[in-house]
Amino acid sequence: MFVEKVELSVDAHHPSDFPRPLSGEVIFVGRSNVGKSSMLNVIFGKKIARTSSTPGKTKSLIFFKVNDKYYFVDFPGYGYAKASKAEREKFQVLVNAYFERRSPSGIFMLIDSMIPNQRSDIEAFEFFKNFSDTFLILTKIDRLSKSKINEKVSEVEDTFKDAKNIILFSSVSRTGLTEIEKILREILKTR
Repeated sequence: MFVEKVELSVDAHHPSDFPRPLSGEVIFVGRSNVGKSSMLNVIFGKKIARTSSTPGKTKSLIFFKVNDKYYFVDFPGYGYAKASKAEREKFQVLVNAYFERRSPSGIFMLIDSMIPNQRSDIEAFEFFKNFSDTFLILTKIDRLSKSKINEKVSEVEDTFKDAKNIILFSSVSRTGLTEIEKILREILKTR
C-alpha cells in the first residue's frame, strides 16, 4: 500500500484556508457522482473521504495529509446541473486560486465509464492538463462487459489525446489500485 497514514487535514472553503505545501501534492477531480470519494477511500485503505448518493456534495477543496509528506486534494465535482451560478463561480475562484499558488505533482481525473464522454469532462481536461500530467481513471468498470470497456477505452483515447495514462478502476473489485499506486510512487518520488 502506498498510503501508510492519512488524515483529513483541511477543508478549504477559501484560499486563505489552504495549508502550507508539503513535499508533493496530487489532485483528484471529476464530475459529480463519478465515484471520487469511493476511489479515495480504496486508495486510503479506510473510509475517510465522504461518500454520498447526492451529487455535488463536495463544495470545497479537501486536503488529505498522506504519510506526513504529501497532500491528496479532493476537488469539488463539476457538471452538477443543480449547482447555482453563484456556487459554480465560487468553485472557480477557489480552483483558480489553487493553481496560482500551488504546483501539483499530478492530476487524476475520473471519468464515468458507464456514460458517453461529457462536454464538461472534455472542458475540464483541457483546463487541468495545463497544470500537470493528467491521468484518466475510468470508474465503475465492474458494471460493464469486457467489450463495453474496450469501446469506452477507444472512445476516451480518441477524445482525450493528451492524457498521460488511462486506468480502469473499480472501487468494488479494487481493479486499478496497483496501477494508481505505481503512478503515485513515480510522480511523488521526484519531490
